[in-house]
Amino acid sequence: MPGGGAAGQALFVAYGRSATTPLVASQGNSHYDGLQVKIERRSAHGISLMSSYSFSKSIGMCCNDNSDGNLAIPITSYLNLNRAVSGFDRTHQFHVSAIYESPFGKGKTFATNGGPVAMVLGGWGLSGIFSAYSGLPFSVTDSGTILNAPNNSQRADQVKATVDMPRGVGVGQPWFDPTAFVPVKTPRFGTAGFNILRGPGLGNMDASLSRTFAVRESFKLQFRAEAFNFTNTPHFSLPASNISAVSFNPDGSIRSLGNFAQITSVSAVGRDGIDERVFRFGLRISF
Repeated sequence: MPGGGAAGQALFVAYGRSATTPLVASQGNSHYDGLQVKIERRSAHGISLMSSYSFSKSIGMCCNDNSDGNLAIPITSYLNLNRAVSGFDRTHQFHVSAIYESPFGKGKTFATNGGPVAMVLGGWGLSGIFSAYSGLPFSVTDSGTILNAPNNSQRADQVKATVDMPRGVGVGQPWFDPTAFVPVKTPRFGTAGFNILRGPGLGNMDASLSRTFAVRESFKLQFRAEAFNFTNTPHFSLPASNISAVSFNPDGSIRSLGNFAQITSVSAVGRDGIDERVFRFGLRISF
């Protein structure tokens, strides 16, 4: 229980046990609603196109997306506080993939009889994948020292009904209003719900250019150039959201945010964990 420390744990009261005791069982439930749309156009004039969009919402028990791990607040009498938007929830997801084949060369529209034009421009293929997502939800948390309830997560107190979102990025530029929350000063759970705010969305485009050279009938050489994060767009991580990092003046005003509410890094969702644009070149021999 809040304020009880190890001695406030149910198994300690009953058996004097303070060690963690796992329980393998379904805890709560999850609920998902979604609208999914897909449009596909197969090869026409050398172009293949596929596009998909989903509008959805997932609600479950925080922070246990698969209902097979630890809850944020495992105390039985407080289980309802865990219900929140799932940590993996993205309201909007949009994808477009396209393939374009050069119209020059044998079997194509132009230069079908070969020649210099077909030799230079024929056989090329261009493809790309573009994805855009809504930001992930996150919680505004607090230190669990005053809560004094082992294995439980503490939330901050929310003091403003509406949290402004200036969506700044970088040191000194808050993503959300830091004055909308304050630390909890008594042994109880904070009033801010789990996963009530959302981080920055994500947009990414990968592209490739390739050509296959028929050296002989049974011997082919393919050249491929690929670009991951082709537009070199940064994918920002979630803001720091533990209010215990904030320093306050005696009158309660903020002296230093300590990076609270600020985004200072990228999520590195690109190829091999690299967020910057990456080029890759390759040759493939088939026989």
